[in-house]
Amino acid sequence: MIRIGLIVNPVAGMGGKVGLKGTDGVVDEARKRGATERAEGRADIAIKRLAEAYTRHRTDIEVHWLTPSGSMGEDVLMQDQVPQWTIEVIADHGEITTAADTRDFVKKAVEMGVDLLVFCGGDGTARDVFSAAGPEQTMFGIPSGVKMHSGIFAIDPRTGGELLEFFIRGEMTTGEGEIMDLDEERYRKGEWNIALFGIARTLYEPSFIQMGKFMVEEATVEDYINEIVEHMEEEMEEEPGSIYILGPGGTLESIGKGIDIDKTHLGVDIVMGGELIAKDCSERIILSELEKLDAGKGHERTAYIVVSPIGGQGFFLGRGNLQISPAVVRRVGMENIMVVSVPQKLERTKVLRVDTGDQGLDEEFRAKGSIKVLMGYRTFQMKKLG
Repeated sequence: MIRIGLIVNPVAGMGGKVGLKGTDGVVDEARKRGATERAEGRADIAIKRLAEAYTRHRTDIEVHWLTPSGSMGEDVLMQDQVPQWTIEVIADHGEITTAADTRDFVKKAVEMGVDLLVFCGGDGTARDVFSAAGPEQTMFGIPSGVKMHSGIFAIDPRTGGELLEFFIRGEMTTGEGEIMDLDEERYRKGEWNIALFGIARTLYEPSFIQMGKFMVEEATVEDYINEIVEHMEEEMEEEPGSIYILGPGGTLESIGKGIDIDKTHLGVDIVMGGELIAKDCSERIILSELEKLDAGKGHERTAYIVVSPIGGQGFFLGRGNLQISPAVVRRVGMENIMVVSVPQKLERTKVLRVDTGDQGLDEEFRAKGSIKVLMGYRTFQMKKLG
């Protein structure tokens, strides 16, 4: 029998669509802005995928699950349970869940000898789990946060279920993964303060586990940045009536400086005719502006989404830019997504990925096979989608 601990951080990722760039310490504000919980649904995708594998492959390996009560794990396991699983609730929590609830559960699970700890959340949850479990405990994450720079997350929830299947069947090796975390209070002020918190033991499968964020020295890419900016300036001059939704990150901030707007470094902004018309937008504001301007696929004005992938990981949607939601992507049209990246970052990124939270949309992206990336003045590279 295999013993697996499962914990879900119900509030992980709530702040993304409403423009809070994270949820640490601002859950109440996220709810006031209309945010809804997403982590339990993403954990369900992973556990349901595992349950399907049990049925499809007629697996008879018994799993004893240890989990907290209710929304922190029990509910997901109960609704997806197969006969080979037993479920033991070893921790309770109040109506409002806290980081202390996570740490308390993890300590109990480790003391009870779990073979694997699985959590659903973001970097903050990863840090809480690691701090309570220590570096010797094997763990991995189902991604649900706004920021996920740690190298211990599955590339998406469904893949998380596949990793669980491989682990249970004894087909996974383990390796080291970085626990990275970002100071969200400073992040919301536009400051990038990411640090290595520790090295965890995790499942090792490079195709399924995302890498830690790769940082490129700015001095080595300045010329390419300037070329990308020049290209985008020309694009906007040629289409003054079009709408440009600019994602977060240094490359996009440089584009903002190039067209002389006050671009939010870590937020999403909307530009038309070289003018900033909406700053640091939530999903609701983006959709509202598109409607007001009659912009998007099949509408009077063309709209573009301009994003840059996370170095090493390859995600250009679903990490740090949840405001650009499936609804926004469908309104704009997949064909009007512009990915921009310097060559140095692209060389170290094997494939480009999306994790929008909409499985159908993610499959549509992967079915394209590849996507064009702007990497200099009128210079593009086709990059594989994985």
